[in-house]
Amino acid sequence: MGPARGAASRRPSRGGIASILTFEHMITGPVIHLVYWAGLGAIVVAAFGVIGASLGVGLRAISERSWETLLVVVPGLIGGLLIVLAGGLIWRAFCEFYVVIFRIGDDLSALRRAAEEEQSRTQVPR
Repeated sequence: MGPARGAASRRPSRGGIASILTFEHMITGPVIHLVYWAGLGAIVVAAFGVIGASLGVGLRAISERSWETLLVVVPGLIGGLLIVLAGGLIWRAFCEFYVVIFRIGDDLSALRRAAEEEQSRTQVPR
């Protein structure tokens, strides 16, 4: 048996740029994925910055024979990397939140189409 034809199938299907301009297809999902990977790249750069800064301060402390400064470098490195890790998790949660919001929108539009089809089937012809 073929799929039921309702109000949604009576609308002309547009392809290409017309579907984007009329908001029939949302492009936000792929854009959020690109934003996620760009943000994750920035977080990785920050992690390398933390490692580089800690190594720089550590090498300077060794060359100046300042053992007190060297004792501060290790906790600073660990703390910085933990902050970067927490930032990565928060960034992931932030992007997942937006993906969920847009999926809810997709589900609501599917429910609306199903309700329109059900309503068109139950209408009595005059």
